[in-house]
Amino acid sequence: MSSDKQPESIHFVTGKLAEPALREIVASIAIKQGFEYTIDVLPITVAALMTPQWLLKHMRIPEQATRVVLPGYLQTGIDEIRSAVSTPIECGPKDVRDLPILFGRKRFKGDDYGQHSIEIIAEINYAPRLSLEALIAQARQLVSDGADRIDLGCEPGFRWSQVTDAVKALKDLGIALSIDTFDTWEASTAVAAGATLVLSVNKTNRHAAMEWGCEVVVVPDETSEFEPGLLETVEFLAKSNVPFRLDPILEPIGCGFAVSLGRYLKTRAMFPEAAMMMGIGNLTELTDCDSAGLNTMLLGFCEEQQIGSVLTTQVISWAQSSVKECDLARRLVNYAVRHKIPPKHFEERLVMLRDPSRANFSADSIESLVSNIKDNNYRILIDDQQLHLISAGVHIRGTDPFDMMEELMGLPESRNVDQSHAFYLGFELAKALTALTLGKRYEQDESLRWGMHTREERHHRLARKSNSRKKE
Repeated sequence: MSSDKQPESIHFVTGKLAEPALREIVASIAIKQGFEYTIDVLPITVAALMTPQWLLKHMRIPEQATRVVLPGYLQTGIDEIRSAVSTPIECGPKDVRDLPILFGRKRFKGDDYGQHSIEIIAEINYAPRLSLEALIAQARQLVSDGADRIDLGCEPGFRWSQVTDAVKALKDLGIALSIDTFDTWEASTAVAAGATLVLSVNKTNRHAAMEWGCEVVVVPDETSEFEPGLLETVEFLAKSNVPFRLDPILEPIGCGFAVSLGRYLKTRAMFPEAAMMMGIGNLTELTDCDSAGLNTMLLGFCEEQQIGSVLTTQVISWAQSSVKECDLARRLVNYAVRHKIPPKHFEERLVMLRDPSRANFSADSIESLVSNIKDNNYRILIDDQQLHLISAGVHIRGTDPFDMMEELMGLPESRNVDQSHAFYLGFELAKALTALTLGKRYEQDESLRWGMHTREERHHRLARKSNSRKKE
């Protein structure tokens, strides 16, 4: 029996300069998704300059259209447009290269995204060396970044006589605390002042733990033969009703990393219900690698093995945002594990060095743009190999912004480039070169995306052109 259902017909609206790229992208998507389409090229050069009122005067929607996709810059006026048009209206992305997102490239993120089960313990290393003011400031920042507990790292061989003042001051701020020491005096003093967790306990100090009245972290006596000592300490603490969590100790790469992961698996198998912790700083601090990927991988391991807490630190330069990374990663991996799906296309803030998608302009799109530009405004684009500086009658290619600016200033057309404009072009070319070097996406007058470290920029070029809207 044949179906009478008609294919979806989508009407795309764009400006003159984006037309070639839009046609190329829509044609590809339509084949894969099986819809029909029409493209409405309105009499304006830059789609970003459209207003709802102007759009409604010029847009012509075909009768067969089942929905209309507008440029992303119209999102702020979408309600006004919808109230005037009967056909379903939606805004696409600001950058036409992101159009495939509307057609399933990005995964659906349920309302339950953001839940997490892993506690982040952020260690302040060498806490006794800090003034009370500096200690409080650092603790507050770590909590703001996502830490659930602050771990006060003590110095071996040095007794922290002011530990009571530090613990009380932080506790008064409502901050959960742990003390990181094998010195039984420091541990008992910190607990008396308000710390609720002691790192760490083995056969050397487990007897003292009976008097602390708080939870402790159990570590092996020797990692080479971790099981006998760990079992002995667990048995001792259980008989003494001392609450504990287990940390078999993560080793750095080259020092037993793979074997240490095996210890966590074995410990979980031996103690299916026990609380566990992993000190992930041994990997992030001791590996020449940006920490976000390592943190996400380790948090994923912990989520799968129900390791309920991680201890991290932010000492080395490449791990300066570990707490924020762990906060994002624990939500990502929790969602992935609960839904039994890969943690992909959910958390772009963890993609920092490169971008979730690059989608540079093709050579054909750039050449079409070059032939259609009739004004003296400068556009900067990148393909997979070089930068392009384009204006009416001008097409400069290269990989060195200095050389490109020198070539531009030698042309008669450069008479419209004043000092301020030259600075703007140089700034944008430098951004474009960074994007080309790292394989990032570049869009003129938009900030490069650095995940959670992105700094938004003012739209300098569009702001200057806004006064010419009526002329367009």
